[in-house]
Amino acid sequence: MRIYEGSPRQDFEEVFRSIGAFLDRRGMRDVLLLEVPDGYVVQGLVATESSAGGWSEVVGSVVKETLSYVDEDIAKFLEEAVKRRGTGNPPGTPDGGPHEQALRVIGRWMDEQKPRDVFLFEQGGAYVVRLLTTGQTGTHHVLAEFTAEDVEGLVARGPSLRAQTASASAGSATGPGSGK
Repeated sequence: MRIYEGSPRQDFEEVFRSIGAFLDRRGMRDVLLLEVPDGYVVQGLVATESSAGGWSEVVGSVVKETLSYVDEDIAKFLEEAVKRRGTGNPPGTPDGGPHEQALRVIGRWMDEQKPRDVFLFEQGGAYVVRLLTTGQTGTHHVLAEFTAEDVEGLVARGPSLRAQTASASAGSATGPGSGK
């Protein structure tokens, strides 16, 4: 992602979380997410409402929607996500809808893989991810599948992982040789 070039960390966790929040607001399902040089292309199914016939009944239909998000859009999503955090959910309950939660934990896993390119698709709450990674053996693709149960487990473990990260950061800031 260009918005993170030069940063010590690619933050797929936060970027995917913010994209997931947008997908939840749109009601999008069966999502395809593809990283491109200047952002992401997202495609999915969205239910629409339309008026039907003489009885004025509302009949819904499903349409495929394709959206492109450049780095500036992603930066805006990130800002909106930070403003929205912690507003309206009781303590101890996860923030966000199903895509926001799932893409956040998958993004965290992806951060650990340090990919150069991402392709993700979702169907029925399960996600398949293809990452282009570079290592000592060269460049290759990695495939990973996250079932709906896998995602639920990762979301449930999220608070303890954040606590571990926070305590590790605090310990390193005041540990031996830190001068504090």
